[in-house]
Parts: sequence; structure tokens; C-alpha cells
Amino acid sequence: MTTDRLLHFLRAPTGSPAAAPTRAARRGPLQAQGVHFCQGAAVMRRASLSCSGTSSGREGGLTYKDAGVDIDAGAELVRRIAKMAPGIGGFGGLFPYNDDYLVGSTDGVGTKLKLAFETGIHDTIGIDLVAMSVNDIVTLGAKPLFFLDYYATSKLDVDLAEKVIKGIRDGCEQSDCALLGGETAEMPGFYAEGEYDLSGFAVGVVKKDKVIDGKNIVKGDVLIGLPSSGVHSNGFSLVRRVLEKSGLSLSDQLPRNDGITTTVGEALMAPTVIYVKQVLEIIKKGGVKGLAHITGGGFTDNIPRVFPSGLGAKIFTGSWEVPPVFNWLQQAGNIDDAEMRRTFNMGIGMVLVVSRESADRIIEDTHGSNHAYHIGEVIEGDGVQYV
Repeated sequence: MTTDRLLHFLRAPTGSPAAAPTRAARRGPLQAQGVHFCQGAAVMRRASLSCSGTSSGREGGLTYKDAGVDIDAGAELVRRIAKMAPGIGGFGGLFPYNDDYLVGSTDGVGTKLKLAFETGIHDTIGIDLVAMSVNDIVTLGAKPLFFLDYYATSKLDVDLAEKVIKGIRDGCEQSDCALLGGETAEMPGFYAEGEYDLSGFAVGVVKKDKVIDGKNIVKGDVLIGLPSSGVHSNGFSLVRRVLEKSGLSLSDQLPRNDGITTTVGEALMAPTVIYVKQVLEIIKKGGVKGLAHITGGGFTDNIPRVFPSGLGAKIFTGSWEVPPVFNWLQQAGNIDDAEMRRTFNMGIGMVLVVSRESADRIIEDTHGSNHAYHIGEVIEGDGVQYV
């Protein structure tokens, strides 16, 4: 069955808005399959709030905390949840199933939605939604199987919702997984007129003996970075504050864009890269010991999550091309380097930890539109050093 027909089959008609003042329309045959939680299943929990350091930045400069993101509250919530569900903290949750692990991840796209409303760009925000979950799943070496979404709005605009769901379908095609179904919720008075919210989750599978868990990472291993398309789907509360401070509109040309004609809105709305097919192909050839999806927390918080105790990372800051949008954000917001590196991906959306003997081959194999960079190495110690 083609994706178009699958989408048509799974998304049931929602009926007339007048039929019920508050309605949730189930989409897709979401029948229970007798799945039970079992003791020992590994779980994940990522605090999307934990995206910024506590430094005040440059004098007069903006920080993520200034933009309203309370990182201390996010960290405290994760600590409390860890007491109830020990073992959290990975990019995906592992559920044992015969000889495999089912791998799950869930996410949204945050306040990037605000820019979608302002720019009118709705046909790619669904790609962002899918990317945030499937890119997490692939860090464990798992192939995504299916995705389900949740779309909520005060009053259903069918044409608008169709554009959003088309992006979700496109994201599923890019990650070679099925759009299994989802939920459409119409909740009058709950959202502002013309706005909506998005979330979703993906489930993948990996053989138990093929899980990439970082346990074999050693000092001297190489860090390889795969380029991002820009800001992706994190840090947009700070982005919006910078935009306000800069005095530019979303339709203005992005400053210092290397001669390329791009508006601020287009640069910021570039959809998140889906790394699934490229990463699985790299894994197949061997040498990959760990992977980190660079989302909220940037390099500083995400890379150490895949290391055994006692190991850290040294990042060569001039080893890849930083997209112009980050240079503009830093200058316009007067943001210091540490804040940038803990809020944004800075042009690298996925980091692979590989054996030194495999590094040159992997980099050579990626020549093309998504060329990989040797961005650092594993060292003794903790955290991330920038040189």
C-alpha cells in the first residue's frame, strides 16, 4: 500500500465541527496488542528544558533562561522521575521483545510552531516532528518501524491540518517508517485562533546483540559530526527573543548569508535533517560505538550521555562549517559561546563516536550533500572541552 493510500485509510473523517463542541478523532487502527511492561525494561526521559547553562552570557547578552526556559525546574523534574523510574536518561527507551528490543521515543517541535504560524510555512513542520523521535531511535542502532502523531487545535482548519500531516507523511518516508495513525483533537477556546499543537512518538526495533550503547567507547575514539540544516527544532524561545531584539522581520533577508538569498523566516524554518537512512548505512559497515542526537543541550549536554564514566570529549571548534544563521543569532543576541553551544546544534545535528581505524573510511564514504566532519575525540575526564 502506498503512503498516500495508507494515510487516507488511517485518517478517519472528523465530521462536522458542529456535531460536538469538544472532540478527539482517533485515526488509525490502534488496537491493543497485549503489550505489558516488565521489570528491567530500559526507559528514557529527556528534559527539553535542560538546554542552557546558568552563565549570564556576555554583558547585556541574551540567555535561554532570559527567554523563559527554567532549566533548574527541568533538571529537578528529571531527578524526581528518576526516583520513580530508575535507568532513564537515554535517547530512547528499550523494551525487550524476544531477540529484539523495541525502541520508543516521543517529542514535539516546541515554539518553532510560533514561527510556522507567523511565516505560514506549515508543510515542513511535520518533518521536524518525525525527525525529533526517529533521530533519537537511530542512536541506539534501531530502525524506526512506525510513527503516530497528535494534532490539537481549537477549531479544525482542514486545509491547514492537511499541510501539516503531509509533512508528517514526508518525514515518515524520509525515515522509511509507516505513518500508522494518530489523533486529531478539536478543543474550542483552548488554543489561539489559527494555532495548533503537535506531538508524536515513534517505535523502532534492533537486535539485542546489535544495540549501540556506548559501553565500548575508549579514550582516543573519534567524534564524527553530520551537518544540520540549521537550528532544527530546539532553542526557539531564545531564537524568538533574538528576532525581537534584532528588529528584523521574518521576511527580511538573513544578514551575512554568504551571498545566498534567504529570508530570516526561511532560514529558521528549514526542516530538521532526518539522519536515519544515512546512519543505519554507516552502522552496517561497522566501527560505530555510540551516537548522540544534538538537540536541546547542544554538544555540552548531549555528547556525554553516550560515554562510559570517566570519559569526556574534546571538540575542535573550527573543524566544520557553522551555518550563517548561528552567526547572526549570536551577534544579534550578544550570546556568549558557552550559551550557544548548550542551546543550539551549531551546524552538527548528529555525532558518531567511532573507532580511530574506522574514522577515515566513514568520512570518505559520506562525501556528498551530507558530508561528515572529524570534529573531535574522546579524552579522559568529564564533560566537553572546546579547543
